[in-house]
Amino acid sequence: MNKNYIGFRKYVISFLKSLFASAYPNYMGIEGNQKCEKSYNELENAKSNLENALKLVVDNESEIKSIIKKYFDELPSVLGLIKTDVTAGYDGDPAATSEDEIILCYPAFIAISTYRFAHQLYKLNVRIIPRVMSEYAHGKTGIDIHPGAEIGKSFFIDHGTGVVIGETTTIGDNVKIYQGVTLGALSTKGGQKLKGKKRHPTIGNNVTIYSNATILGGETKIKDNETVPGNAFIVTSL
Repeated sequence: MNKNYIGFRKYVISFLKSLFASAYPNYMGIEGNQKCEKSYNELENAKSNLENALKLVVDNESEIKSIIKKYFDELPSVLGLIKTDVTAGYDGDPAATSEDEIILCYPAFIAISTYRFAHQLYKLNVRIIPRVMSEYAHGKTGIDIHPGAEIGKSFFIDHGTGVVIGETTTIGDNVKIYQGVTLGALSTKGGQKLKGKKRHPTIGNNVTIYSNATILGGETKIKDNETVPGNAFIVTSL
């Protein structure tokens, strides 16, 4: 409780916004021949804001530089995963007229992309910055994805409002879920004693989970190619 967090959220949110602006310049108000230059500038802004945020939570300067380098070295791979999510959203929704519409209009794009950006930091053992990122997206979209979750490629959430995906959730490739789905813990009565334990379900590949389904527990597994009906309450494996 003794750390100084003044300006911390501002740096983190600015970092996230600059990531989006750099990665998606055609959608973020960057115009004409200046697009490449401004995209580069946004990437530099992202690095600067991440460094400022890290300085408030990491004491070692060399560790900060290492985190930043590793993060941005992996950023192209993260963007590649997001591309699969956008394509999954378009392919899976006949109401979508284009992938542009997915990026411009669908809250899942913001929530899942933010998760991808945050998860990469989480894998570098940075914890509080990804949490601020995910909660910012949660507030904007109504979709709550913990940055610690492990989510495969081609993931999409249709409609999205009220979705909760817990920290130790594992989700395979080509999974689609609908609004109101909870992938949660079976019980939180253990509190901090459960830290680090598998508390949330495992979802296989090619699974569809319909609206308002609740799947709870670290030992609960949904096998590949399964369809989970709406309003289901599941605490054992399928």
